Amino acid sequence: MYMRVLITGGTGLIGGYLQKQLLSLNAEVIVLSRTRKKSTVKGLTYAFWDLEQQIIDVDAVCKATHIVHLAGANIADGRWTAQQKQIIIDSRTQTADLIFETLKNNKHQVESIVSASGADCYGLNTTSKVFKETDSFGDDFLSEVCNLWEKSVFKFENLGIRTVCLRTGVVIAKQDSALQKMAMPIRLGIGSALGSGKQIMSYIHIKDLCSMYVKALEDVTIKGAYNAISGNHTNAEVTKAIAKQLKKTLFFPKVPSFVLKIIFGEMASILLEGSAVDNTKIKNTGFQFEYQHLDDILKDTL
Repeated sequence: MYMRVLITGGTGLIGGYLQKQLLSLNAEVIVLSRTRKKSTVKGLTYAFWDLEQQIIDVDAVCKATHIVHLAGANIADGRWTAQQKQIIIDSRTQTADLIFETLKNNKHQVESIVSASGADCYGLNTTSKVFKETDSFGDDFLSEVCNLWEKSVFKFENLGIRTVCLRTGVVIAKQDSALQKMAMPIRLGIGSALGSGKQIMSYIHIKDLCSMYVKALEDVTIKGAYNAISGNHTNAEVTKAIAKQLKKTLFFPKVPSFVLKIIFGEMASILLEGSAVDNTKIKNTGFQFEYQHLDDILKDTL
């Protein structure tokens, strides 16, 4: 299947891995960039866009056969001030809106759009419930972000474009992922679980996530929202598994919740709360995980 894939957020963690995987499949890749640059990689080109000035390379967008929407400010980049919250939302929704208007007003070849979303869309609460795609959004900030994000993407259905949102858990990779931040204090011998340690972390290996994006691009039967996670473990379990893989011993008591709230403010909720999510729906499409078990993921990435 021939694909010419336009990627927003193509230089981030997921985008960087995904473009390599797509190129290995002989797809053409166009990365929207805020800087004008040229590629030296066969099959990879860059196209310019500027959200503030509402500038975008119309030809690049319209000649794509598929779009992957990964653009969005990092939710962990600083305290959640009112200004930062708006940046987090706008960086996801306004970028989608710019592409939507471009396609709406021009002849194009786009067949599908696959967008990131968050597995924390169901609310940052620690409960025994395992959330499915049919469950409603929560009522906290990240739930609002995901709700607005997905609304901005599912508008593309009005243009006859097949639309998919992958509600992604914590992405684990060898470099530049949350794993390195979790592993650092453990390597130094000062690691410990956070808060109660009972909060659930839903996770996925970067390779599986990118394979899921490819599956969503190629399989025309995939539509709507899917939980993009391979498993669920408590914070304490993940911490112990990292220590075991690194052959380190955990001596220190759990980091108290109030300490994290003092340091991070409202953003501490992403460290202190979390419930499990179900991945049956994506499995039912025939997708098969290469790294489903936590120990296998950590063995490959630590």
